[in-house]
Amino acid sequence: MVLGRQQLFTENTLTVILPVLHRKSWTSLKLMLRLWGVVLVANVIGTLLYAAVAAHTETFLHEARQAFGEIGQHAAEPGFWVTLLRAIVAGLLIALMVWLLPEAGAASPFVMVAITYVVGLAELAHVIAGSTEVSYAAFTGLVTWSEFAFAFFVPALLGNIIGGVALVAVLNHGQVQDSS
Repeated sequence: MVLGRQQLFTENTLTVILPVLHRKSWTSLKLMLRLWGVVLVANVIGTLLYAAVAAHTETFLHEARQAFGEIGQHAAEPGFWVTLLRAIVAGLLIALMVWLLPEAGAASPFVMVAITYVVGLAELAHVIAGSTEVSYAAFTGLVTWSEFAFAFFVPALLGNIIGGVALVAVLNHGQVQDSS
């Protein structure tokens, strides 16, 4: 999906930070937040639909559904602060991936696989990918919806935003700084 330029949360929320950093106006901020809201809601609806189908149909084998539940339960375990910190690092890495892809050319698949592999290996938290896992566990009763919301979703969202915005702000500070 990343290489196909789909409507991913990170991909479509980073570049709109530049006008906000450059113009520093309420209008730019409102437009950015509106885009973030639309993309986030659309992605979360997709993750919830996918998790609901996986949880309530025989689409996947019993063993696969059992593994999905364990993965979702495990993703919700760390709690708010650990998930927030893991999400900040994930936000930095995914933002870096999105930043590198346009210039990576033929190496784009390698960049994408390498960075997402590190995110998975390190068990970092990404609000969209993790929402599928943890909402599956909530649909099947392995975690509560409150745990989904407050032990995973909110800290992952905040952390991804902090990490992604921090990278964009640092990389673009000199480029958008007023020269006057």
